[in-house]
Amino acid sequence: MDSYFMLIVQNLFLHNINQNNKNRKMYQLAQINVARMIGANIEDPVMKEFVNHLDSVNQLAEESDGFIWRLKDDENNATSFNPLNDEQVIINLSVWRNIESLEYFTYKTFHVDFLRRRKEWFQKYGKAYYALWWIKNDEYPDIDEALKRLEYLQEYGPSSYAFTFQNVFQAL
Repeated sequence: MDSYFMLIVQNLFLHNINQNNKNRKMYQLAQINVARMIGANIEDPVMKEFVNHLDSVNQLAEESDGFIWRLKDDENNATSFNPLNDEQVIINLSVWRNIESLEYFTYKTFHVDFLRRRKEWFQKYGKAYYALWWIKNDEYPDIDEALKRLEYLQEYGPSSYAFTFQNVFQAL
């Protein structure tokens, strides 16, 4: 009887692991980050060094393992979007295979150098300047949805609706 019980428990355990892996494969990670520039707009001289490295950082992201998509215009530019009607605000919206791939790009590549220096170019942006959330595979977030998730995170804190690297919620 004990071995039969153990077999049932093992099967349930394996089923749960398989189900979690299956669910993880059905979802991808969306992220938005928003920044308010110190300069009047992206062409302000104070933003020059940041702008000079933007293409190489974006290329690194696009070539990173786990990268899926990023919001950009026909000229490969994401800074042209102005959803908040504020020339000092820029957004970045992207999709990644999982937390690990975005986290690696963010903190383990030369991108981290710009993250560490963000105070040279950007002012503080509310309680949270980025938000993460799960979306179904082959779907892409729009700017309005992404901004709502960031606003929710700022107002209510981390949840499965919007979270941070420090408070990750798994895909359902």
